Amino acid sequence: MLNYIWGAMILLSVAVAAFNGRLSDVALSVIDSSKEAVTVGLTMLGVVGMWSGLMKIAEKAGALSKFSKALQPAIRFLFPGLKTEGPAAKYIATNMAANILGLGWAATPSGLRAMEELQKLNPKKDRASPYMEIFLIINMSSLQLITITIIADRALHGSHSPQEIIFPGLIATAFSTVIAIIFIKLFVKVKALHFLQKCKALEINSD
Repeated sequence: MLNYIWGAMILLSVAVAAFNGRLSDVALSVIDSSKEAVTVGLTMLGVVGMWSGLMKIAEKAGALSKFSKALQPAIRFLFPGLKTEGPAAKYIATNMAANILGLGWAATPSGLRAMEELQKLNPKKDRASPYMEIFLIINMSSLQLITITIIADRALHGSHSPQEIIFPGLIATAFSTVIAIIFIKLFVKVKALHFLQKCKALEINSD
């Protein structure tokens, strides 16, 4: 569906540009956007690669286990029935810690690994499990005590007081996180408990 929407938007923009005699502007925009896409892609490759390496170092050093233990109460509350000693919980804890500190780039590799581990626990591989849904909701709400990434972006673009975003960011993300937790407890928790019962039934049958 999205392909049709984007295709229609592109064709419409080209038609409007042709009608107004500005096809050359469209061509220049396409070239500039292509250059920007390559630049962003290379930047993301480098940054995500760096954080992935740091995450592996943290895993070998036992930092992931410490993160997991510190956030075990929150994980038990948000992910009922999920083993807090398992690899999924460790990556979820790392992702949550990175988001809380506002390290958006650092949260990406651990978030991907957490999804991989949650998919291993998913009996229905063709659809997201309730645990995966909860994880996505928490990621979208993303409580941030210090918005380091935004502060860096503001400083990069010439802001005179880039740190002024901290308090408004804390209020906004705290509010969004509270709403996310309420939504999880009202709509997703029942699905998660039912999902856990299915997983246990599969384990018994496989034994």
